[in-house]
Amino acid sequence: MKGVSDMLYQDLLPYKDDLDAPMVSLLRKQVDSLFDDFDPGFWTRNAELSVRTNLSETDKEVCITAELPGLSEEDVDVSVVGNRITIKGEKKSETDERKDEEGRQYHRIERMSGAFQRKVALPFDIPTDAVKADVKNGILTVTVAKPAEVVENTKKIKITRSE
Repeated sequence: MKGVSDMLYQDLLPYKDDLDAPMVSLLRKQVDSLFDDFDPGFWTRNAELSVRTNLSETDKEVCITAELPGLSEEDVDVSVVGNRITIKGEKKSETDERKDEEGRQYHRIERMSGAFQRKVALPFDIPTDAVKADVKNGILTVTVAKPAEVVENTKKIKITRSE
């Protein structure tokens, strides 16, 4: 008879002989992805600052929004090379900002600081004059007008129902 320390993960699963059963497969995928939504800083103190972005588009433009709380336009750099947009910058730590303040002692530092960089590739070369960047309330919005040939070559396909 097996002791508790001798048991394997599979010994705890129902349907031990059928690990590819739909319910077990679904459970396994959910457990495997359980920690995917945590920032890298959750696991290590020295992890890079993570920038959360959304990417959306219309027929005429592509829009990238990035959460950059506590940063102003002076703290962020947006550049374009070929088909890539790079958003980079640095969030200074409170200890760096207040290092000259006499008598302040920190007992806990949880807020992330450091340099960050995020690159987004688009399916077309980006003319620099087609890019606008704006920051408001900690949200950076980068808007890229699609080139005329991309807009002209986009065709909607009608979907019909088969009977």
